[in-house]
Amino acid sequence: MRPWAVVVGALAAGVWLLAFGLFGMTLGGYVAWTVFAGAAAWAVSYALLRFGDRGVAVGVAAAVGVGWTAAVLSVVFEWIRRGAWPL
Repeated sequence: MRPWAVVVGALAAGVWLLAFGLFGMTLGGYVAWTVFAGAAAWAVSYALLRFGDRGVAVGVAAAVGVGWTAAVLSVVFEWIRRGAWPL
C-alpha cells in the first residue's frame, strides 16, 4: 500500500463530503447529506478494495469516518447548547 494513495483517497472523500454537506441548510439537512454522501463513498471504497487501489479505499473509508464523526459531534454540541434534541 502506497502512502500517497491513502492521502489521495482521503482528500477526494473529504472534498466529496464537504460538497454534499454544503447542500444542507439546516443541521438536519447537513447530517442527512453527509450520511448519504458517506454511504456512496463507502460503496466506492468497497469497489476500490475489491477491484482497484486498496490504499485509496483506505483513505476514503478513513475520511468518511472522520466526516461522520463531525456530523455526530455537531448534533451533540447543538443538543447540549439547546438542551433539546436538535433533529
